[in-house]
Amino acid sequence: MISIRRFVARVTLAATLFGTSLGLTAPATYAMQSPAKSPPPAAIYKVDTPNKVLALTFDISWGEKAPGPILDILQAKHVTKATFFLSGPWVLHHQEIAKRIKAMGFEIGSHGHMHKNFSEHTDSWVREQVQKSEQAIKDVLGIKTTLIRTPNGDFNKHTIQVLNQMGYTVIQWHTDSLDWMNPGVEQIKQRVLTRAVPGDIILMHASDTCKQTHLALPAIIDGLRAKGFQFATVSELIAGAKVHSNVQ
Repeated sequence: MISIRRFVARVTLAATLFGTSLGLTAPATYAMQSPAKSPPPAAIYKVDTPNKVLALTFDISWGEKAPGPILDILQAKHVTKATFFLSGPWVLHHQEIAKRIKAMGFEIGSHGHMHKNFSEHTDSWVREQVQKSEQAIKDVLGIKTTLIRTPNGDFNKHTIQVLNQMGYTVIQWHTDSLDWMNPGVEQIKQRVLTRAVPGDIILMHASDTCKQTHLALPAIIDGLRAKGFQFATVSELIAGAKVHSNVQ
């Protein structure tokens, strides 16, 4: 089940992206810094690029029914670039699905361990959660994760500082498909197709609580391609680019 806190957090983040005054630091665009300077702690929402390229991302923290159909669709549609954010317990309990994601060549990031808001806990708790997820993914897939999408997309400036110190880049999204609300297949499709922009990071889910993602996905892929978009992993998208970021 999606918590009310998660809904409020995402509405707040969405409002921030569109400039609503909610007491948060305004979104900022920054270029790659010289060696003498370091970029401020930030979560990446999109990149600034003239090219019609974007990243499809999928969070998984629960269940085994949703991932298979989504992977089948990506394969059938010849989508070879996407990024999956996996929670540690899910990887341990569904190793074959996780291995399929890796075998298909998709990028894998961390979605933490317990699905709880990082900003509500201590630094040591956050580190422990990330380390547990990191170890689980490494044990099963042999991958050292460097990207993270925090549970519920929740963070604050201090959380990002801790994650950056651990070597992680925090990834948010510019377009939320709202598939986690199960609003209807057409609504999911139209939301993505009308909001997607060059350099976008699109949020979707492959957890079993999201029951309409696989039904909307084929039309989303076709519609984005019809608009001239190509797909990239998050790492490919942000490499050497200007990024659109925000810190709470």
